[in-house]
Amino acid sequence: VQLQASGGGLVQAGGSLRLSCAASGLSFGTYGMGWFRQAPGKEREFVAFISWSAGITSYADSVEARFAISRDNAKNTVYLQMNSLKPEDTAVYYCAALKRGGRNYDYWGKGTQVTVSS
Repeated sequence: VQLQASGGGLVQAGGSLRLSCAASGLSFGTYGMGWFRQAPGKEREFVAFISWSAGITSYADSVEARFAISRDNAKNTVYLQMNSLKPEDTAVYYCAALKRGGRNYDYWGKGTQVTVSS
C-alpha cells in the first residue's frame, strides 16, 4: 500500500494550496481518508476526515471554514483544499487511510511540507 501526498510548497499568508494524496494497493473506496499535520516541535494533529462514501466530513476547529476535504474514488485520490492560509498552518501534512469500520488508521503517507510566510 502506498499513499503519496503532494502539492505542498511555500505560500504567503492568505494564499491557497491544494494537497493531493494518491493511494495505491488498497481498495480505496472502502477506506475513510484523513489529513494530519505536524509542525516542528509539536505533536501530530488531526486536520480533516472524509468517509469512504464522502458522505461524512469532519475538521479540526482550527481549519473549519478554511479547508475542504474531498475525494475522487475513480482516481483513488483524496484532496485538501486549503484557503486563507496562516503561518500557523506551517507543517508537514500527512494523509492516512482508515478501513471502513475500523478505529485506527491503517496506512500513512510520507507527508508534504507546507510553509506559510507572514
